[in-house]
Amino acid sequence: MNSSRALLVWAAGVVAYLVAVTQRTSFGVAGLEATERFDASASQLSIFTVVQLLVYAALQVPVGVLVDRWGPRALIVTGGALMALGQAQLAFADSVGEGIVGRLLVGAGDAMTFISVLRLLPAWFEPRRIPILTQWTGIVGQLGQVVSVIPFVGLLSTFGWQPAFLSAASLSAIAVVLSVAVIRDSPLAGGERTPQTLRQTGRSLAEAWKQPGTRLGLWSHFTIQFPGTVFVIMWGYPYLVRAEKVGEGAASALMTLFVAVGIACGPFLGRYVGLHPLRRSTMVLTIAALITGAWLAVLLYPGPAPLPLLILLVVALAIGGPGSMIAFDFARTFNPAARIGTATGIVNIGGFTASLLSMFIIGVVLDVLLGSGFSQGELYALPSFRLAMAAQLVVLATGAIAVVIVRRRVRRRMAEQGVVVPPLRDALAREHRRRREQKMDRRNQGG
Repeated sequence: MNSSRALLVWAAGVVAYLVAVTQRTSFGVAGLEATERFDASASQLSIFTVVQLLVYAALQVPVGVLVDRWGPRALIVTGGALMALGQAQLAFADSVGEGIVGRLLVGAGDAMTFISVLRLLPAWFEPRRIPILTQWTGIVGQLGQVVSVIPFVGLLSTFGWQPAFLSAASLSAIAVVLSVAVIRDSPLAGGERTPQTLRQTGRSLAEAWKQPGTRLGLWSHFTIQFPGTVFVIMWGYPYLVRAEKVGEGAASALMTLFVAVGIACGPFLGRYVGLHPLRRSTMVLTIAALITGAWLAVLLYPGPAPLPLLILLVVALAIGGPGSMIAFDFARTFNPAARIGTATGIVNIGGFTASLLSMFIIGVVLDVLLGSGFSQGELYALPSFRLAMAAQLVVLATGAIAVVIVRRRVRRRMAEQGVVVPPLRDALAREHRRRREQKMDRRNQGG
């Protein structure tokens, strides 16, 4: 393989993913402007992103199958074109319905990008480099959040709604042109294809789902990916500006910190997972506990939280992003190469399902509080937002419990296959010490 050419193909794929993340998160920082433009309630506003993520989640498994049939290049190009159309539609939308159509297109295009970029790696790189490049794909792609927080917000506040979203659409058009020019499915002429019959596809799906390691990946992604996604894509910016009163500049800085922390801690998490592959689920649960503790500290603080506490919250949420990449490592290591794409699609459903549920629940809680006596001016005030944001903790606890349950099944199967996982290793060590002590006691008695 030509290393420089492989890196160029991967770089073009990462650019496409970075643009996809920009489109995914652009509506979150425009939430306040969207409320005025569409005259939308909180629950109506949440539907925009819920629809986007619902389409994203629903397409993960089909995309995993299609990327094996058509190749990653075709899906990356198609995804970029759909996102360009979606942002252009949103630029001219004047009603909630028209705006939702735009976000639906963005969600469909976004769904095709990440899995397709990951699918490029086995064709262009040696297996030993793939885990590291997978981490860097996620890390660099998240810079798209910086694009949506700084340049996009600047365009929105300076030039208004339509120019800002048309600029976002043009960004996807540029990514499409770059993908067509640079990306190839394989160094080999004609690329690689794994055509499957409908029956084979169904069997592959069933086998991937029956594998407990796939479900452990799904619930790991479900548990620690969604808190940061909800915060960045939808409710974090309004919460910081309206409820915590930090100001738009400070809110943008905190959103940028979110990305910086994700980039900084990603390599360390990847290295830890590589050195301690049998501790991956423990790391997932540790991150879940960190996020829970940070949210409780902010929500239970009397009055607006001080900036250091908000920084702690953002750092905890940001760690969940690269931490959720552990889920894809479960898919890779517990499934044969022939169905890694399908397993990856199943895993990727987890976090975005949790995200859309949480976003919608937060919007519903805010509207219920509005109907219970809160005035329109108090809708985004600290007391109402505090109750709404607390609803996420129920989703987080559900995911953590599921991780614990499923990892028991994984460890049971690993033990049956002769793999000694840490708890079993500790138990064996205790049993070995007990037998050694008994043997020494017998010797002493005999002497």
